[in-house]
Amino acid sequence: MAKLYFYYASMNAGKSTTLLQADFNYRERGMRTLLFTAGVHDRGGHGVIDSRIGLKAEAIPFDPATDLRVIVEAEHFRASVACVLVDESQFLSDAQVRQLAHLADEVGIPVLCYGLRTDFQGRLFPGSAGLLALADSLVEIKSVCECGRKATMNLRVDAAGNAVSEGAQKEIGGNERYVALCRKHFMLRSSRDA
Repeated sequence: MAKLYFYYASMNAGKSTTLLQADFNYRERGMRTLLFTAGVHDRGGHGVIDSRIGLKAEAIPFDPATDLRVIVEAEHFRASVACVLVDESQFLSDAQVRQLAHLADEVGIPVLCYGLRTDFQGRLFPGSAGLLALADSLVEIKSVCECGRKATMNLRVDAAGNAVSEGAQKEIGGNERYVALCRKHFMLRSSRDA
């Protein structure tokens, strides 16, 4: 039976790298996959999953209006799809999470989603909330805080390295905009710099 998986982590934990390795494993065995990535994501360009260690692959960009179910079912009808992999899954809508659950439950295609659990204010993203509620399997990918403890939070910082406590939930950036921290240091830095 196919399942819906949610692999979540803080920034810089290797989510995209792990996704690309899973994709490679399917393709190495002659199986067809479909890759999706959020259209708001610009690290590798529109329609590219690009890991920080240099691995990359073409992907279908999605936005809140994209019907993932229709795309996957059409592709599966054309040629069998063995697995669907979604990068930046925190940007999925609730409806899209339900579409992915349908693909696992009714079409029989495993769906592997990779993304952040929480934003820079410690709040769930809509896609992450939906996946935490509906995924068959929740897998945390580990990252490390500056203190050596497990990093679970994403602190947004300004050019001087000070915590940013307000702003849009969706703001793309890498090491220059976000720091992965344990909860203790996230709370300390958030309140200190506020």
